[in-house]
Amino acid sequence: MKPAAFSYHRPHSLDHVLALLAEHGFDAKLIAGGQSLAPMMNMRFAQPAHLIDLNGVPQLDGVRLDGATLVVGALTRHHALATDPLVASACPLLAEAAATIGHYAIRQRGTLGGSLANADPAAQLPLVARTLDAVIDVSGPGGARDIPAADFFVAALTTTLEPDEIVTAVRFPCACVGDGHAFELFSRRHGDFAIAACAVTVTVSAGCFERLRLGVGGIADAPLALDEVAAEFAGARADAAVVERIAARVASLVEPVEQPGISVEYRRELVEALIARALTRAVRRALNET
Repeated sequence: MKPAAFSYHRPHSLDHVLALLAEHGFDAKLIAGGQSLAPMMNMRFAQPAHLIDLNGVPQLDGVRLDGATLVVGALTRHHALATDPLVASACPLLAEAAATIGHYAIRQRGTLGGSLANADPAAQLPLVARTLDAVIDVSGPGGARDIPAADFFVAALTTTLEPDEIVTAVRFPCACVGDGHAFELFSRRHGDFAIAACAVTVTVSAGCFERLRLGVGGIADAPLALDEVAAEFAGARADAAVVERIAARVASLVEPVEQPGISVEYRRELVEALIARALTRAVRRALNET
């Protein structure tokens, strides 16, 4: 199928984008990589009267440091996230997760802002943003606002973005020296969305977990951050026995959504296995054993 007729706009500044959004509101859709929107338009699940192409707005692209924060423009491609040396050094969990997205062609076109705004619960970048407590910068005709990732993702394909707002950048906390990280996912085929995924970061001091971040994606309507588990095990020994206990605790707390052909119990066991695997790798990295 082909998309329904629409008017095409290619603004060259953020102000022009916001003016178009203010003018057209619900009748407009933003497009950057188009990895989700284009198929939906072709199948006529989405029929915007106005399509606003962001690729002519260079101020939405790029990666920079702001103190202890990595600021990533919304137009930054997945491939850049996976290969940029600054991302790899400042936020290695983001780089590792981005490298697992889809296939090479998808990573060349898909964007950070597009992934977050689309809010697919099985997608990698929303999970990383939620796990790291990233802050999402958005702008609209009414001004700019900063939304913590915990408040941004509401449900599957649903965020707190207003129809006339746009994601402009995402701010991730930089990793500290000695931190370990790992991203794990399981899917039916390479490039498919995850049946379950997890993201972790750890700080190990004197053989114990000083700080933990645990995130799980693909099993609920929005990515989950297991802050209560992280707090429960802060100070515990960073050994295999405790890793197993953490993984079991996470699995006991999550409530996977029913999915045809995949039992809830299978997905819960999968989460336990992935958390254990990710924590093991993260601890080894924190201890410089890999």
